[in-house]
Amino acid sequence: MDLALLRTFVMVHRAGSFTRAAALLGLSQPAVTSQIRTLERQLGRPLFLRQARGVRPTTIGDELAHKIAPHVDALLEIAEADLDDQWASRTLHLAGPPEFTALRALPALVPLIARGLAVRAAHGMAEELFEGLSDGHHDLAIATSRPRGRLLAATPLCDEEHVLVAAPRWAARLGGPAVVRDKGLAALEHLPVVEVHESLPFVSRYWSAVFDSKPLAAGTVIVPDLRAVLSCVAAGAGIGVLPRYLCGEALDTGEVVALLDPPVPPLRTYFLVVRAGTLAHPHLARAHEWLLRAAVSW
Repeated sequence: MDLALLRTFVMVHRAGSFTRAAALLGLSQPAVTSQIRTLERQLGRPLFLRQARGVRPTTIGDELAHKIAPHVDALLEIAEADLDDQWASRTLHLAGPPEFTALRALPALVPLIARGLAVRAAHGMAEELFEGLSDGHHDLAIATSRPRGRLLAATPLCDEEHVLVAAPRWAARLGGPAVVRDKGLAALEHLPVVEVHESLPFVSRYWSAVFDSKPLAAGTVIVPDLRAVLSCVAAGAGIGVLPRYLCGEALDTGEVVALLDPPVPPLRTYFLVVRAGTLAHPHLARAHEWLLRAAVSW
């Protein structure tokens, strides 16, 4: 059985689309369609059901993919091994949330960059990142949710702790963290809120986890970046919920104050996401491994 046909089959199975598989393989859609039809003729069985949007594997297609995909990936890894000493001359296309990418991921990759790895970074929300990764625009994405489907594979990277913070003068006006702890939500109901979106994603998640409630007030200041939230909170614009990695230095210097220290702080998990099978590429595997090692100390 032709290995090229099997590789195309595995890509179509993961992508769920002849069009997307063709783009990722660097082939035309008619070429992919022809290869799948050839494989189906050789097997004497249908492998995919054609639908209005994409294709769905038959039970035979699922069985074949389960049997051969690991071996196809292993053969690709062997083929790429000859390029292992050239990994540093490659370009890594990385995507993720702007703050985490800037403050965590890119600094962690500096040793690889110093050895010659080129990096191109992009930002976006999780669904945008998954779409860009699926379409071949990114090699590696950092996201706060797991992708669906077979094409993308996710590995947990790290957890970020969320902290409710305010400027010292707001904390003093409230009576300090002890008063906020005793009064709970009642102490915070009428305070101005600084957030990154009108839906108050960070505050809503914190309120749900700590108070089992929803925020009652709308945001007072809405800015598009968590670093801007920190600046506004430190300047006294209101309270905000921030990842500890982002506001840790400001907490240490007293620029902002943590208003609560809940027994179980709200957490959010980051995932490293790649297209299935692409860790066979040495430059991508190195970056993936390097980020996982760096995250141990985050």
